[in-house]
Amino acid sequence: MCSFIYNNFAYVYDKLTLDIDYRRWADYVESIFKKHNLNVSMILELGCGTGSFGIEMARRGYDMICLDLSADMLDCASEKAQKEGLDILFLNQNMCSFELYGTVDAIVCLLDSFNYLTKPAQINKMFKLVQNYLNPGGVFIFDINTQYKFENVIADNLFYEINDDVTYIWENNYNPKTRKARFDLTFFVKQGELYERFDETHYEKSYSDSEIMDFIKSSGMKFVSQYGELTLRKASPVSQRNFYVCRK
Repeated sequence: MCSFIYNNFAYVYDKLTLDIDYRRWADYVESIFKKHNLNVSMILELGCGTGSFGIEMARRGYDMICLDLSADMLDCASEKAQKEGLDILFLNQNMCSFELYGTVDAIVCLLDSFNYLTKPAQINKMFKLVQNYLNPGGVFIFDINTQYKFENVIADNLFYEINDDVTYIWENNYNPKTRKARFDLTFFVKQGELYERFDETHYEKSYSDSEIMDFIKSSGMKFVSQYGELTLRKASPVSQRNFYVCRK
């Protein structure tokens, strides 16, 4: 558990993502490695958050570099890794302008971190860096929240969860013309006998499959496959999360 000295959202992030089975996600990424006969040792994770996926992969023997724009998230991630005695390099950098000292075998960008890039120029910059820091034949794996999910699940809906330690209200506003979503989150975090309120606003953008393919093609990378959520089957029209695999 991260100390409350960190940014409020970083503190509650793990509580709000208890439904994410990071072991299953790690199994899935490894299944992609196996399916495409990839020999992977060192992995870079873009948008690592509080490090749960990177920590799971490090447990499995991979050399992990985990990058995030939020220093508070990284403080939380580093604390978790240290408690397990895991040697992970955490970098406080932007996924559109990061720098490494060498190359890696695989780069992953998971849990719709890709959708947080709301301008095509940002995505093109990221792809350029991904290609630059991948070893020859290296793989880039990323997922997106699909247009179907934005239009039919996220839309202008309201979500909430109430429990003893943290309660949140998540209000969405989706503009179908710009295909941008605004997430307004209000949290009530228990502090002793009282609850502290704080607010966060996040933005994501919806991208079509054809736009994703154009980004890959423009980058000079080779498209390998598209999969539905945590499967090795082609995504359906009602898939809420799609995965893409491309190689240098």
